[in-house]
Amino acid sequence: MEESKYNLRIEKIANQLIHDNVSIDEQDEKKLHKYRDFVKSEYNLNDDDSMKIVYEALLYLKLKSSDSTDPLQHGDKFGAGFS
Repeated sequence: MEESKYNLRIEKIANQLIHDNVSIDEQDEKKLHKYRDFVKSEYNLNDDDSMKIVYEALLYLKLKSSDSTDPLQHGDKFGAGFS
């Protein structure tokens, strides 16, 4: 899949998460099932790939709200193993 299409999917879910006031730190799959199911039906993906997009949308929102312009400086806050 094209990177631009993938990014648009992430941004669309991120906007839904913002609209629904979902915490950017939310990790409970039960609370995120609505978004997983939307991605699954909208883009014809399996459960795992759908959740990946939802989690990437949360990470996107977290990075976007970060005070740092360099995510590598604070990668450990996001569970990213940058080295």
